[in-house]
Order: sequence, then C-alpha cells, then structure tokens
Amino acid sequence: MADKLNEYQGVTGRLHSTRDKCKERWSQWKEEHPHGVKEAVKEALFAIPTSDKPPERVTHEGEYSDLFRRKSRLELMRISAAVMGIEFSYAGETAFVSPTLLQIGVPHQQMTLVWALSPLIGFFMTPLLGSLSDQCQSKYGRRRPFIVLMSIGVFLGLILVPNGEDIGYAFGDENPVNRTVVPSSLGPRSSALEVQSNNHHPWGVLFTVLGTVLLDFDADACQSPARAYLLDVTVPEDHAKGLSTFTVMAGLGGFMGYALGGINWDETSLGELFGGHVRAVFFLITIIFIVCVSATVTSFKEIPLNELNDNEDYKKLNDKDQIEDNFNQEEDIERNGIKKETVSYGSLNQPDITVESDINGTGGITLKVPEGHGEPLSLQHYLKSIVMMPKSLRVVCLTNLFCWMAHVCYSLYFTDFVGESVFGGNPAAPVGSESRVNYEAGVRFGCWGMAMYSLSCACYSTIIEKLIKRLGAKKVYVGGLCTYSCGMMMLCLLRARAAVILFSWTAGIMYSTLFTMPYLLVAHYHATGMWDSEGGGSEQERGIGTDVAVVSSCVFVAQLFISVIMGFAVKITGSTAAVVAVAATLAGAAAFTATKITYLDL
Repeated sequence: MADKLNEYQGVTGRLHSTRDKCKERWSQWKEEHPHGVKEAVKEALFAIPTSDKPPERVTHEGEYSDLFRRKSRLELMRISAAVMGIEFSYAGETAFVSPTLLQIGVPHQQMTLVWALSPLIGFFMTPLLGSLSDQCQSKYGRRRPFIVLMSIGVFLGLILVPNGEDIGYAFGDENPVNRTVVPSSLGPRSSALEVQSNNHHPWGVLFTVLGTVLLDFDADACQSPARAYLLDVTVPEDHAKGLSTFTVMAGLGGFMGYALGGINWDETSLGELFGGHVRAVFFLITIIFIVCVSATVTSFKEIPLNELNDNEDYKKLNDKDQIEDNFNQEEDIERNGIKKETVSYGSLNQPDITVESDINGTGGITLKVPEGHGEPLSLQHYLKSIVMMPKSLRVVCLTNLFCWMAHVCYSLYFTDFVGESVFGGNPAAPVGSESRVNYEAGVRFGCWGMAMYSLSCACYSTIIEKLIKRLGAKKVYVGGLCTYSCGMMMLCLLRARAAVILFSWTAGIMYSTLFTMPYLLVAHYHATGMWDSEGGGSEQERGIGTDVAVVSSCVFVAQLFISVIMGFAVKITGSTAAVVAVAATLAGAAAFTATKITYLDL
C-alpha cells in the first residue's frame, strides 16, 4: 500500500492518476455505447437511434403517419430550413438597404423614416396573422400557406431592393441619353446623376422603399408560422431538439448571409455579370431563400384543421401530447423550486399553455399554446393589454423597448456607420472617387462585423441559461446590457477597423439577452401566480400568450421611434457616429431600468 501511495506522488503520480481515470471513463463510455464511436457520432449528429429497442412512440398508420414518429436530425434541419433562408434575406436587408437608399438620393433623415413603415404594419398585423394561421382551413394545413404567402413577399422584396432604380427608369424616371453606367459595389450608377440636384427619380425610390417594406415585414412575419410548423409536425419528444435545430439554422443563416455580403463580388465574374456587389449578393440570397423555403414546405404534410378536429385518433394524439407537455412543465417547475399549485396560467385565450425553454440563436423562450381551444387573440384585447398592465410587466416592457431601440440602431444603420465614420467614405460621392470607393469598402467590411455579431449571439445563447442559474437573472440581464453599452461607446470613440470586429461581439450578447430575459420573466410571473385574477388592474385575467405578444410588440415601437430619431441625430451631429452613440445611451438606459425589474427568485 505504501509503495502504491509513493508511486502516485509528484508529477509522475498525477499523470498515472489521470491515465487511470481516462481508462475508467473510456470503459464506462463503451458500456453505454456498445455500437462504437461511428454509430455514436451518427446518433449525435443525425439523431438516428442505435438502440434495438422499439421507438418511444407507436407509429400511426395513414396519410399523416410520418407526423407520429421521431424525426432524425436531417429531417429536423429540413423542417427548419426556411428560417435559414429568412435569416439570409434579413442579413442582406440590414446590411445593404440603408446604403442603397442613400445611393439613389434619399437623404439620411428620410432614409431612416423608411424603416418606420414596416413596424407600423407589423404592430397591427401580427396578432391578426396569428389568429388567421390558427383558423386556416386550407387542405395544405395551417402553417404552410402562410409560410408560402410571406415567402412571396420576401421574394418580391429581394427583387425590388437591388433593382428599384432601374425599374424606376422603366416607369418614367429621367434617364439621360448619354447615361454612362459605371460599375459600383452598390449597383450601377449614372455619371450624369452624380450631381445631387439631378439625383431625382421618384419611381426608383418608390420601388426600392416598397421592396424594403415587403422584405422587412414578411421576413419577420414568416418566422412565427415557420416555428409553429416545426412544433406541429414533430412529436413532443422531438420539440426540444427541433427548436435547438431551428436555432442553429437561424444562426448559420445570419452568419453566412452577412459573410456573403463581406466578400468583394466586384472582383468576380458574378459581380460583373449582375452589375455590382449588391445585385450579386441579392441574387445569391434569392436562390438560397427559394431552396430553403422549398425544402421546408415539401418536407411533411400538415393535418388540415377540419381533419384535426373531426378525427378521433388525432384528438387522442392531441390529448396525449397535452398530458405529456403538462407533465414536463410541472417537472421543470418543481425543479426550479416553484410549487405545482401555481402552474395554472389563467389565460384568457387558452385554458393551458406550455412553456418550453428555447435559448435560441435569436435567444428566447418558446411558449407553445395548445391548438383548438378557446378564442384567438383579438386586436382589441391585445391593445387593451398594452394600456392596462401590472406595474412589474410595465417595467419589463420599458426595458425591452430600450433594448430593442439600442439594437435597431446597430442592425439597421451599422454598415452605413462603418462606411462613413470608420472608412471616411461618402455614399453621395461620384462613382470611382476615393470617397465613394472607401464607403463601399466600409459597407463590405461592416458586413464582417455583423457576421461576428450573429456568431456571437449563437455562441452566447448556448451558455446564457447556465449563467442565469449560476449568477441569477438580474446580473445576467444588467450585465449583458452594460456590455453592449460599453462596446458601442468604445466603437464610437475609437472608430477603428479592429474595433468594428471586436465590439460587434457585444451586439450578439445583447441580442441574445433581449430575446431571452423578458420572456423568461413573463413566464416566471405567470408560473408563480404573481398577478391576481384581476390581472394587476386590467379587470380580466392576463394570459401568458397575450403578455408574450405585448412584450414582443416592443420591437415595432422601437423601430418606429429609432426611424424618427436617428435621422435628426445624424443631422445634428453631422456624423453617422451618432448611430453607435445613441445605441450606447439607450443600452445604458435599459440597464438602469433592468435594475428596477421584479425578479422574484430568478
């Protein structure tokens, strides 16, 4: 025994101990995975079970039998492919719409107001579209028709944004006979239109703005039916894996979309063929978007609503799913130290609501409302819930509003800031001039910064749940906002290329935070029975679905406010550095209000 103890002393002894532990763990792993490393990797990547045991769910026979079985990882990736295409489109929009509008002669102040149109529409249309989706009687199901409809809007936006100027010429805008087309990273430009006084083409502006509104609104609106479709065509055992796959696909789409914009397509044959960097990028994005959406809508048939209500087997499946979801919900709530008696959420619109944790690439909590119960969310109740809400929820909404305003500053105007303030360029300068070349190089470089933001968001989303458990919700919420505020302030002061890449990572931390914390708090308030039957003064019970919609509506209000404010800020300061300065200030305000939130025991 003494010899054994002596053997395991010192550096050599520690190495022997480590070796023995590794052998022990390897033996344990082999016992748990008798099929070997190859099959274990296949199971981890593609969710293909290696066990000989029968599947957990009995296969249902009939036209919709595939909906009743477990899905492989590849199948979940195909179901989630639409969100990847959406994020590709959104990346192209946020990176290039502002520079494109500036290029065709729209002043900064009016350019920022263009971004107010989509949130105005979305604020009123979002609850209506949700209700229509739940009640859709199409033979193709409830979600796929809306995915296709919204995708057509995105497709039209992808066509109009890069080609609005030329379409305007076809509709009667002044097109000089001696117009010399000069290649430009932001599309072809006429040397005859380089003087600002002659830079007037209303039809071109109209079609570009129309494309912007279609792209912005439909890209946002398409995500909800895409996520609902995933939940509808998968069994409850696959919901967590499906939502995580949805998250990964969204993160990859955003990252690759911004990276696509960071490549200098002017130096390629594709850029020469399409007449500019932006056109080449939007062409590639359009092809990718069509492929991704097609992959999703052709993956699995949905059960039409009339069959879902009439078929007893489907009813039994829904009942079984609800029991399983409720059981899992109670299990999660008990694990977090909340009494089971407080699980009843008291929704106005649905009798039961399942809360599923989904720290996704956009961050967040997924709240699944069982279908076929109660009345859909009405616009009247939606607006009333905004006006009359408990004080604790009001503080959450105020914080979320500041968060979204801070983030919108970055996402919509960042590439323009990099082009003008970091690279010293000018979007209105003559094509081929040093200022114009610098601006175009800055827009491309800004895309790489936004790619880092998307990657940062995906990475941080994988650990934010653990941070909340370890540090507490308050520290994570306030800390994430302070990190972003400091990052934007440093970017405003330094205005260096390295700072663009480095501090863009803080934007990803904030984006993940604002898509996680508000929904976690709302779910926690309902789970703990914090509000009485009067809903904190609203004279009705507050439903969790309604409160989630109210919190989500902050993005529309934020984009509307920023669209009005940003043009004035740039005009007063005379620099696009106002973009990141305003972002830093608003994030600081959000951090302050976040300290006033009621966190309970989170």
